[in-house]
Amino acid sequence: MRRGVDLKGAAVVVTGASSGIGRAAARRFARKGADLVLAARSAQSLREVVAECEAAGARAIAVPTDVTDVKSVDALAHRAVREFGRIDVWVNDAAVMAFGAIGEVPPDVQHQVVATNLLGTMHGARAVLPTMREQRRGVIVNVASLYAKMTTPYVSAYATSKFGVLGFSQVLRQELQADPDIHVTTVLPGSMDTPIFQHAANYTGRKVQPVPPVGSPERAARAVVRSAERPRRRRVVGQSQHLATVGHAMAPRTYTKIVPYAMRLVAITEEPMPHHDGNVFEPMPDVDAVTGGWRSPVRRAFVGAGVLALAATGAAVRRRGRLRYQG
Repeated sequence: MRRGVDLKGAAVVVTGASSGIGRAAARRFARKGADLVLAARSAQSLREVVAECEAAGARAIAVPTDVTDVKSVDALAHRAVREFGRIDVWVNDAAVMAFGAIGEVPPDVQHQVVATNLLGTMHGARAVLPTMREQRRGVIVNVASLYAKMTTPYVSAYATSKFGVLGFSQVLRQELQADPDIHVTTVLPGSMDTPIFQHAANYTGRKVQPVPPVGSPERAARAVVRSAERPRRRRVVGQSQHLATVGHAMAPRTYTKIVPYAMRLVAITEEPMPHHDGNVFEPMPDVDAVTGGWRSPVRRAFVGAGVLALAATGAAVRRRGRLRYQG
C-alpha cells in the first residue's frame, strides 16, 4: 500500500459535491480535518454542503463549476490554489445518467452524459496536474462504476463513459511513471442509494430504479477518502455486485442473455413516466441530497422478489442452452 495524504489540513477538491457520493465524501473529508473546495453546477446545493462541512469543523468554499467546460474546471483549480496554496487531493465525481435504448435517447443527451462523466474527469486531471507536479505529490481519485467492467443495456452512454474513466485512469498512471508520488486511484461503486436514479434522464416510458443489491453511499464515500489516504489502483464498493463482473468475464453469452431481463424486471418498473432529460443539462433540486431512498424495507422486499424471479430466469436460460447443445 502506497503512502497517500495526511488529510489533516490537506487541500481537497471534490467535483459532483452537491449530492450522492460526492456530498457524502465531502462530509467525510471534513471530519478528517481537510480544507475543502466543493464543485458542482448548483450554487444553492453547494452552499448547503459548505455549511455541513463547516459544522464538522472544516474550512470549505463553494465554486460553482460545469465540468464539461474546460475554462470552468481550470478556474476551479486556480481558485483552490489561491485559497489554500496547494491541491493535495482531487476527486472527480461529477456524473449524470440517461436511461433508454440507443435509438430512444436523443443524441445531445448521450453526448452530454459522456462529456460530463468522461471528459469532465479528463478536464479535472488536466487542470490539477501542473500543481501536483510542482508539489511533486498528490492523489487523483476518479469515481467510475462497476459498469466500467461489465455492459448493461438501456444505459449505454453512462456505461460507455465509465469504461472510459477506467481506461483513462490506466493511461494517466502510465504517463505519470516519472512522478511516483502522484497517485491515480479509481473507485468502482456498484448500485448506490443516491438520487442519481431520480435525476437521470429517462426515455423508457417507465420509472427506473437501481439494480440490487443497493449499497449505502457512505460506503462509497469511505472508499474515496481511503483512496486519498492509502491509494491503490482500484477500490470496488459492493462485493456481491462485483460477482456480476466475474460472470460477465467468465460466461459472457449467459450474461448477455440474462442482463436484458434483469434491467426490464428490476430496473425498469411498470409505473409510467413521461420522457424527460433529468439533470443532464441543468441541476435539479435535492430532497435528500445524499440518499435516494432506495434502501427502505418496502423497496427491499420488492427488489428481493425481483431478484428471485431473475435467478429463475437465469437458470431457465442456462438450462435451455444446455438442452440445445445436447440436442
